[in-house]
Amino acid sequence: MGQQATPVRTAGLGKAVGPEPMSVSGAVLLLPGGEENSARRPSPVRAMTLIRSLGRAFARAGRGEGLAVHPVRYRYRGWNGSEAHLAADAEWAADEVVRRYGDVPVCLAGIDMGGRAALRAGGHGAVNSVVALAPWLPEEDVAAPAEPVRQLSGRRVLIVHGTNDERTDPELSFRFAARAKKANREVCRFEVHSDGHGLNGYREEVLCLASDFVMGALFGHSVSRPVEDALAAPPPIGLRMPLAAGFGRSLKR
Repeated sequence: MGQQATPVRTAGLGKAVGPEPMSVSGAVLLLPGGEENSARRPSPVRAMTLIRSLGRAFARAGRGEGLAVHPVRYRYRGWNGSEAHLAADAEWAADEVVRRYGDVPVCLAGIDMGGRAALRAGGHGAVNSVVALAPWLPEEDVAAPAEPVRQLSGRRVLIVHGTNDERTDPELSFRFAARAKKANREVCRFEVHSDGHGLNGYREEVLCLASDFVMGALFGHSVSRPVEDALAAPPPIGLRMPLAAGFGRSLKR
């Protein structure tokens, strides 16, 4: 019997989070976590548990603005070296948004390895902003090219990382942000002190911060003072901005 051919997999957009607007004027693509190397199919359970609350927060915030929020279904669970499958799938999803909704601004919002995918695919022509929560970034290696940052020029970028993250190194996201800030002033990074990889201790504050940022980036809303200050401050201040407890309760637009 001949060897069975490997099925060709395609990426996809999941069902819109919340009611899909009649007229779409902006979109957020949700990029769940993944693994460094794996040809297995992504775990739908993992994707739901990590991304669901973020998608709901965006859908609520953008309900009156015509915001469409879609999770991205990857072809593979892994990044897989130079294949960068998750980033390629994020770019495909941005193309799909343009095909469905026309010329609307897109935000890529990712967690863990999805955060890396969001940052890497941020140069897509439809993307105007990126949110990366606890992004997985590779260790620096003098024998390998540094993780690229120039694709983020002209985009507004938010990185959030817990200082006690034991899965993805917060120092690596700080170094990435410092390099990105040299190519693009519109980069900010918030630190969630004493929180871990899932950002569970300050979940509501993180969701409010991300929503505030996205509404400003996609629809021109005034952002909160902490986001404004973080974007304006020079490194390292604007890249080590502490996320205050109760951020959402005191948010003023």
